[in-house]
Amino acid sequence: MLSACQSTSLFDTTDETAANAEQTSQPIAQMSCEHELQQEQQDCDEAQQGTYPVSHPVDAVDIALPEAEPERVEETQAEQEPSPIIDVWERVRQQLSLHVPDDRRVDVQRDWYLKHPDYMQRVNKRAAPFLYHIVERIEQRDMPIELALLPIVESAFDPFAYSHGRAAGMWQFIPGTAKRFGMKQNWWYDGRRDVIASTEGALNYLEYLVEYFDGDWLHALAAYNSGEGRVRRAIRNNARRNKPTDFWSLDLPRETRAYVPKLLALSDILRNHEQYEFDWPSIDNRPVIKVVDTGSQIDLAFAAELAGLDIDALHALNPGFNRWATDPDGPHQLVLPADLAETFELALADLDERDRLNWVRHEIKRGDSLLKLAKQYHTSVDVIRSINDINGNMIRAGDHIMVPVALKSLDEYSLTVDQRLADTQSTPRGAHQLTHKVRRGDTLWDISREYKVNIRSLAKWNGMAPTDPLMPGRELVVWVNQVTEEQRDDAVMRTLTYTVRRGDSLARIADRFNVKIADLTKWNQLDRSKYLQPGQKLKVFVDVTRT
Repeated sequence: MLSACQSTSLFDTTDETAANAEQTSQPIAQMSCEHELQQEQQDCDEAQQGTYPVSHPVDAVDIALPEAEPERVEETQAEQEPSPIIDVWERVRQQLSLHVPDDRRVDVQRDWYLKHPDYMQRVNKRAAPFLYHIVERIEQRDMPIELALLPIVESAFDPFAYSHGRAAGMWQFIPGTAKRFGMKQNWWYDGRRDVIASTEGALNYLEYLVEYFDGDWLHALAAYNSGEGRVRRAIRNNARRNKPTDFWSLDLPRETRAYVPKLLALSDILRNHEQYEFDWPSIDNRPVIKVVDTGSQIDLAFAAELAGLDIDALHALNPGFNRWATDPDGPHQLVLPADLAETFELALADLDERDRLNWVRHEIKRGDSLLKLAKQYHTSVDVIRSINDINGNMIRAGDHIMVPVALKSLDEYSLTVDQRLADTQSTPRGAHQLTHKVRRGDTLWDISREYKVNIRSLAKWNGMAPTDPLMPGRELVVWVNQVTEEQRDDAVMRTLTYTVRRGDSLARIADRFNVKIADLTKWNQLDRSKYLQPGQKLKVFVDVTRT
């Protein structure tokens, strides 16, 4: 979080900068606090120490939620009964119970939120479809209502958020913890992004943590951020030294030391927003979504048509689905606007399960394999096996198989994991785009050094965190402003695609375009020990002022 300062990342757009500034820690951000007074500088630094930076690869999607109908109340009834709570945030406010201490760490975070009211407006837009459901589940479990504020700290209520350590979703689960608390993750589906599933997982985890820490909610919240082992060690270290073991006395990572104050600062602002003259936005206190069981796999574009939604709106309500269809093995649940759910269910009931997907009849050709066909039709090997009763991996040329395919072109499913990555990678971050195909043993650090770029920027350009593992064969984009060491400041660079001809060599092509062999090799990741093949395409950067 930022206090008396602002944080910007290289090549960020205005919206993206604002989103990233929402949860940026000092070691990662490029600070602009140099001209602050000493106290303001300290405030600025401390405000940066919150949770890890969160990437928001998707802009908030406009979803038409059902509008509230005005209640008609008889005059005598109105005199006898208290006014109903019409704002779910007011419902939260009336139940706040955690003590907010007079502590400088809370003050710093409170000041940041108060100085950035637009942030809460953005958060509220993302929270609107899901907040009522989250509050209901917290109340049903008799847990502190402050937990409804936790997704603000974690992800700004963004189910597509992604951050350090491969944490994903509104509640920011890493893969291991998500699996531990029941969130399925596979090629088709990621329960960390499914708001319904991840909310259950988060509350299960928090219940476990508060029991682990003997009912201390601040310890439990700190452990949600940095792990129960780390918080337990900090408690034991203080106990051995006869020091207090409350949260405020523990030696914890900088991120965790600011994480709990963020939540308490939000709680204090919500409780006293009139006193602070802070325009806390409102959300209708009523269910606006409904979970519908489809019973089987369904194409998201087809489901959207049945529901009367566009694909992006449906996918924004169901961010757990990675691909163009739901997971064939479940969950078979869709979240829909409450006013559209009945129409959808009636239309779905009239359809045979096979009519929920689009199909092609594929004649197997020599060289085909199940893996090749799965990639060609953007499905999985298991799905092809199951539909066609295939055991093992053997298929024979001349046979026919049925394969489910997307109803629309894949770029229309703009919130799938592949399209989100494509959009992220294609966003210009520099003058020239290079492609690096990951080799065995590559690390982001090695690649960043090879291309002389910042490792955090490299990770961000490819929708990753700096600590993510790399799989051989994955293609990364690298944005640079200088493609060769000889590039002059006044160069006018153009990108050409050259088709290799019979008899061509690297030396001949380099000489033709007045470039270096080493640069040709780097731009195209060529193996110098292998011959060029006629028809092979090469990327060439040419300074038109020198050719």
